Amino acid sequence: MLVFTCLSLTASSSLPDPFVMDEVDDHPSSRWVGRSPRSSDPTEPQPKGSAKKKKKRKKKEKEEEEETGRGDRKGKGKGRQPKQSSKDCHVAKREMRVRDLGLGFDSDEIVLFKFCVGSCQSSRTNYDLALKALLENGSLPRGTARKVSSHPCCRPDRYEPVSFMDAQTTWRTIQSLSAASCMCIG
Repeated sequence: MLVFTCLSLTASSSLPDPFVMDEVDDHPSSRWVGRSPRSSDPTEPQPKGSAKKKKKRKKKEKEEEEETGRGDRKGKGKGRQPKQSSKDCHVAKREMRVRDLGLGFDSDEIVLFKFCVGSCQSSRTNYDLALKALLENGSLPRGTARKVSSHPCCRPDRYEPVSFMDAQTTWRTIQSLSAASCMCIG
């Protein structure tokens, strides 16, 4: 039996061209190509590596589970880390000209500037919740209320230096310029 499918690739991209048809032979003998003669089940995956290597791999995985204290739980319950949302506090990266950083350096060189973005809603404490309620119900004086933040801020907790060459071909290093990691502070 012959089946026609759209599998041809164009020269300019790696996407299939829907207007070119190729023939695919769906003969039963073509299903056996690449299969081991010992395997009797066509859905059974082929073994990867020797039995000795598999045994070592399982032993190593078991030791790692014992070290983390998770045992046989396989990610269930309290030991599992919640999935981090893209809105949570994290490091973002952008390529910037040194001159555009506003630090007074004369250089058109492009550096990778890392900064903190995201919300800290999941990191709010009882203090933050109480302060928010006091601000909303007017319990704090107006002058004080304008200066107080009722929620934690996403800020760098570690920094890294950035090096570049200025317009006079001198290497410069700016310490504590780029965020290495971020966390909710406050």
